[in-house]
Amino acid sequence: MFATIQRWGNSNGLRIPKALLEALGIRENDRVELTQTADTITIRKAASTSHKTLEERLTAFYGKPIEQIERIHSEEICWGKAEGTEEW
Repeated sequence: MFATIQRWGNSNGLRIPKALLEALGIRENDRVELTQTADTITIRKAASTSHKTLEERLTAFYGKPIEQIERIHSEEICWGKAEGTEEW
């Protein structure tokens, strides 16, 4: 099976025939993984990722349990009078 790389906005795109997508169980908006080796591009259906809670994301970001993350308390800062066409 052959296909042609075509312009798609500022990028290039590849149209994959419907029959091939159906055979692989890939649908529109599914995530795929692209890998490149020498002169080959491999397209593989991406493994599904589970939804992470905010607590899980913060723990991963800070590298410590949520209970050990210090809260940031800040006061409002006055930046002076509006200049130009800012909307307040």
